[in-house]
Amino acid sequence: MTVFSATSPRSSRTGAKTRRGAHLVPLALTGVFAAGAVALVAYLLWPTWSTGGADTPDKLPVSVGGTLFNLPIPAIRMKIQRHSGPQERIDLDFLYPSLEAPNGPRHVTADTVDTAMQPIDRIFLSIAAHHDALAPEQRTATIYPRYLELSATAPDDGLTMRAFRSDTPYGSEDLYSASSPALTARCTRDAATPGMCLSERRVGAADLTFRFPRSWLSQWRDVADAMDRLTAQLRGPHG
Repeated sequence: MTVFSATSPRSSRTGAKTRRGAHLVPLALTGVFAAGAVALVAYLLWPTWSTGGADTPDKLPVSVGGTLFNLPIPAIRMKIQRHSGPQERIDLDFLYPSLEAPNGPRHVTADTVDTAMQPIDRIFLSIAAHHDALAPEQRTATIYPRYLELSATAPDDGLTMRAFRSDTPYGSEDLYSASSPALTARCTRDAATPGMCLSERRVGAADLTFRFPRSWLSQWRDVADAMDRLTAQLRGPHG
């Protein structure tokens, strides 16, 4: 009995340490596996694009309002928007007439700036979720006619222009429209700055708003075709 009493506490302590060690091994293994899983997920979800490289993807899959677009990375104007996944709005620009993504912003210095305004050589595009707002074609058919002058002019073959009345919210603008190819554009008039045009269309759950100089309407068919081609390119195989 004396021998048993003398050795029992030590054996108990040794057994307890063994049991604690046995419990720590699964916990350590669980931690290792969890860290590995986190690292794997981070690797899979980490953006695969960069600023260059032959094997680097040049487009991002972006969902706007649940509608998927494949967007050229250099065309995305704000760095904060240069990520894949859902976004509420995204802003882009493309060289015109090539419709290629620009290499970067145009830099103007004190030595190179010209007193004359630099010509705009880009077509701008904003894609935003519409949240069930009135569709652009419905606005053209039901809202704009209330504010337009009765008379219309034809500045170019197939293109019609109607001015908005001066006492309306669009008093400094004109509405251009054509059917073949289809074009609807609301344009400000030339003043201290050149007039600009907005042309909208709906794609799925997103509204696309194109912006370009009013002077381009002298070749309005080319502009209408450019907007159609851009819409098809950005939708890709999902269109």
